[in-house]
Amino acid sequence: MSDTASDAPSAAVPATASGRAAPLDHTAVWEAVDGIVHWLDRESTLPPEQERLLRLLKLTEEAGEVAQAVIGATGQNPRKGYSHTWDEVHGELCDVILTAMVALRTLTPDARGVFDGHLRRVAARLAAPSAGERGGPGAPAS
Repeated sequence: MSDTASDAPSAAVPATASGRAAPLDHTAVWEAVDGIVHWLDRESTLPPEQERLLRLLKLTEEAGEVAQAVIGATGQNPRKGYSHTWDEVHGELCDVILTAMVALRTLTPDARGVFDGHLRRVAARLAAPSAGERGGPGAPAS
């Protein structure tokens, strides 16, 4: 499978008056993920079980690319120096998020509902810390 733009699924991204891409709403994001999953399924020559496992493993690859970009952005490799920018780190983090969304959608057709429910549970834990725990976002500083 090739990663060229002509092979990738196309999605119309609305533009603002300034010509910049307009932000996608929650529904559009999950529709784009569905499109990517359908495209990957259509292009795959592997058995579904193997494809599913490889999509999960892809997360590790993408996380490694984040680490590589952070090392490059901080100049921690003396041989390579400052080989990446923080904008590249941002892009790699977006790749991790998108890859996780694709993996989740590969495992369940209700990926949006699963993610929404999980996010609500995490947010509820942060909003109501139990006695003796430190507060989450918005909690008074000690």
